Amino acid sequence: MRLRSLLQFLVPLTAFAVLPVSAFAQDAAKLDTGNTAWIITATALVLFMTLPGLALFYAGLVRSKNVLSVLMHCIAIACLASVVWLVAGYSIAFGTDTNAWWGGLSKVFLKGVGTESLSGDIPENVFFMFQMTFAIITPALIVGAYVERIKFSAVLLFSGLWLLVVYAPSAHWIWGGGILADLGWASESLKGIAVMDFAGGLVVHANAGIAALLLAGMLGSRTGFPNELRPPHNPGMVLVGACMLWVGWFGFNAGSALGANGGAGMAMAVTHISASVACLTWITIEWVKFGKPSLVGIATGAIAGLATITPGSGFVGPVGAVVYGLIAGVVCYYMIDVVKSKFKIDDSLDVFAVHGMGGIIGILLTAFFADESLGGNGLAEGVTMGKAFTAQLIGAGVTIAWAAVAGWIIIMIVKGITGLRVEAEDELEGLDLATHGERGYDL
Repeated sequence: MRLRSLLQFLVPLTAFAVLPVSAFAQDAAKLDTGNTAWIITATALVLFMTLPGLALFYAGLVRSKNVLSVLMHCIAIACLASVVWLVAGYSIAFGTDTNAWWGGLSKVFLKGVGTESLSGDIPENVFFMFQMTFAIITPALIVGAYVERIKFSAVLLFSGLWLLVVYAPSAHWIWGGGILADLGWASESLKGIAVMDFAGGLVVHANAGIAALLLAGMLGSRTGFPNELRPPHNPGMVLVGACMLWVGWFGFNAGSALGANGGAGMAMAVTHISASVACLTWITIEWVKFGKPSLVGIATGAIAGLATITPGSGFVGPVGAVVYGLIAGVVCYYMIDVVKSKFKIDDSLDVFAVHGMGGIIGILLTAFFADESLGGNGLAEGVTMGKAFTAQLIGAGVTIAWAAVAGWIIIMIVKGITGLRVEAEDELEGLDLATHGERGYDL
């Protein structure tokens, strides 16, 4: 009887022990409905950032005769980027034929991605959509650099090419296992160390900022720049757009945790704290300099704080978020003057100063504030602040260099095919009527 009992215990145990490894892999890849629900929600929030958040934010900042053109740029880019992402962008960024430079073309038109396909523990089609919203907002951010003077055909051609040649490869380098996911090629001491960019300080903000500088410089300044004042035609619209961006940013940063968990919760918390501190910092500077804090100023401060915390949102704690917001408010504020007064570049709505500079600052700060000693979640085992900073610096350098070289080539191609700038009389009339045959407001 004892022998029989022993066999009854051992037989199922032995069967369990010899189960193929694939059985465990399948269990590990099981769908998590809670995480899926959160990422679907986050996807909607990130799309909300562009449509209508960014569209309204930018539209309020331009003159009334160009308000519709800016709205048109944002929605047209959203549609174009969605198709480009389906056709090849997603595959280049996250395809399975991976190497150091790109993801290949194995997933063009979502080839092989069915309703049962998983990315981690969420459906891959949900991951595809979540990443699509990032691919939408990044070229849309660049709109702020060229408003009121660019051809609509140039906007479309540049955005499509730039998404494939600059954005998608950059996403692969950092998030898809590419050259910035292990910096052992740069130094033996950096082997196994990756660039920390949680939600797009380099992939989104730095890339967009460099493109903005290039386009604004090569396109030329608006007529009357810098002597003619161009106040925003609708500060209220600016604030409404900024608030929509703020809410959507919770999906942007907290969604990048790819799960409904404490990491997502902390990413949301530090995002809000950084934005709040940057707002107060920005209007304090205005108050001291001009005696009056402005509505447009507090809205711009919010965007600076949100952009700067983005790369560190999954790594830092609340104290770090306060520092991010403070530095964002000061540096981004003064960078606006540097770009326009020192560089003499008409980056019309300050894309580089706010997004580009904010993203780069955030990347570098993350090397320090991710450390547990400064309230962060902790650096990887064996990684010091010095090594982390070196990795972040290399990541920024590689990203900026590629964005500059590839961006310049794309702009030259677009210039040769469609031209860049509208005629002088069209600029004077306003792009709403000259390009789209519509008016934003009754005269």
